[in-house]
Amino acid sequence: MALLHRYAPSDLSVFGPEERRRFLASGDADPRTNAALAWELLYRLEPDLYDRLVRAEPLHPGILKWLPRSVDRAVEVGAGSGRLTVQLAGRCGELVAVEPAAPLRRILQARLRGTGQEGRVRVVGGFFDDLPAPDGWADLVIACSSFTPEAGHGADAGLREMERCCAPGGLVVIVWPNHLEWLAWRGYRYVSFPGEMAMEFSSLEEAIEIAEVFYPDAVGPIRRSGSPRVPYPVVGHDPPRDVAYKVKPRHAPAGRGPGATSRWGV
Repeated sequence: MALLHRYAPSDLSVFGPEERRRFLASGDADPRTNAALAWELLYRLEPDLYDRLVRAEPLHPGILKWLPRSVDRAVEVGAGSGRLTVQLAGRCGELVAVEPAAPLRRILQARLRGTGQEGRVRVVGGFFDDLPAPDGWADLVIACSSFTPEAGHGADAGLREMERCCAPGGLVVIVWPNHLEWLAWRGYRYVSFPGEMAMEFSSLEEAIEIAEVFYPDAVGPIRRSGSPRVPYPVVGHDPPRDVAYKVKPRHAPAGRGPGATSRWGV
């Protein structure tokens, strides 16, 4: 992947002390061999490049229909540049968008201003394992394309924090999950929505430029197609069509048991 050749160990200086503690704990501090580290550097060094990628990856409309239409309070973890945040803002009385990378927070805040939703969302720094929300505060705690089982990017500590912030009977949701078996062992159920999906770029040139960084093996097929619409099989990536979720039990500690009756009927 070209992203692995984009940054060098000298770029790690962009991390603050807390980021270094979380992201360099694995011992592999070379972004040329550690893909997770390369992504973290992307968020901080080239947030606009990441945002261009995200804009080409609209979520399956079934996900937005499936999510609760109205909640009093919600926490979004790893909000990024706002892939889901703008959609959530209109459904929440109060939304806290947690994003570790300051450059992405700035893009998100600008996007919220541009859509007139800045006053509806509180954008804050924070990490999966240390969320700035009280116990049982949110009816919905959600992460979109940000949670992984890896330390520093979610893992069991992150699940515990998401469930801690969630109100009894509320929903903890991971949109576009990976490692489904890992989540299933922790009591998470799975929903996938059918239909063909593709990445939607603004132009063929944009599709090629983004693919050169993130999907270099797809550059040739994209050139030959002559289209800015790129089906997910071309890039070898599952589309954003699914969710993993857990209903927080009403009368049990967070993380225990498969779930309980939900106010959202799921």
